[in-house]
Amino acid sequence: MNDYGKRRSAAPSVEKNSSPSTPHSSLAIGIDLGSNTLRAVKRDCETGEFVAEYERIVRTADGLTESGRITAAAVDRVVEAIGEAKDRIGFEGARIRAVTTEALRRAENRAEVLKRIEEETGICFELISGEEEARLTLLAVETRLRLLGERTDSFILVDIGGGSTELIFHYADEVFSRSFPLGIVTLSQEAGNWERVGEVLEGKLPPLRDFVAEIEKQHGRPEIFVATAGTPTTVAAMKLGMNYATYDGRRVNGTRLKREELELYLRKLLAMSRRERERAVGVGRDDLIAAGILIFEALYVLLGFDECIVIDDGLREGAAIELCEKAPSTSS
Repeated sequence: MNDYGKRRSAAPSVEKNSSPSTPHSSLAIGIDLGSNTLRAVKRDCETGEFVAEYERIVRTADGLTESGRITAAAVDRVVEAIGEAKDRIGFEGARIRAVTTEALRRAENRAEVLKRIEEETGICFELISGEEEARLTLLAVETRLRLLGERTDSFILVDIGGGSTELIFHYADEVFSRSFPLGIVTLSQEAGNWERVGEVLEGKLPPLRDFVAEIEKQHGRPEIFVATAGTPTTVAAMKLGMNYATYDGRRVNGTRLKREELELYLRKLLAMSRRERERAVGVGRDDLIAAGILIFEALYVLLGFDECIVIDDGLREGAAIELCEKAPSTSS
């Protein structure tokens, strides 16, 4: 579990994966290898626009809870996905930062996994802390909130991932964050079946409650509740009438979700056939989103909010934005 409280002027972390032949490229790529999904995005630093993106379910954490290791089959899927991402969005001439999070933090064989990925793809993934994950995610979300015209002086951001959940309190120029080992993949694996998900989840909530109480006692309750990552964006997409194939993050950004809507869409998911669920939320995600909705709903209750603003941008966007911010201007 990682946490931090700091001023906004903290120095950025060391950049990796930059191409030595194009040190001042106007293109930046952020890659996020999570517990379930590999996501990449390309940003034009001159215009500030995201010009290409890629996402594929790779199930990195399959079997991790039982074995403590990332399987060879999972690495095969990651390697294949990186190759596909190169073809889809084009890595040539761009500066790249590739990061990975909770699944690799937990894995006993993390070093050999990262070595194999680098040898077979040329991409060196940086295993980042929960603190760094929260910082980059906050950068992306805060940037998007400003573009949407939303208030950014006081909010709580939750990032519900496959292997961890980050709670990030933002107060003017101060940020307080903690990463908790509670994610949709690991919760589902630990529970073993749908009937036990709620029971296992309840046992994991006390540390989150304690952290929220501690921060709010010292700094007050934030004004708005913001959420990012797969579960919130999936529910928002369902509300907007989209499925996995027609998903559009630009439409999802800024969507407001009421707490009671979570129960509505959970019931809809559970009433679907397996094929219908896969069409709605994606192959390899249908058995996880339901667990994610329970985590999401528990956070509404824990934080005392009835409404949430959903933001599609997250870790990969934050990595790309920071690469752009650190690049010298090509016009100077």
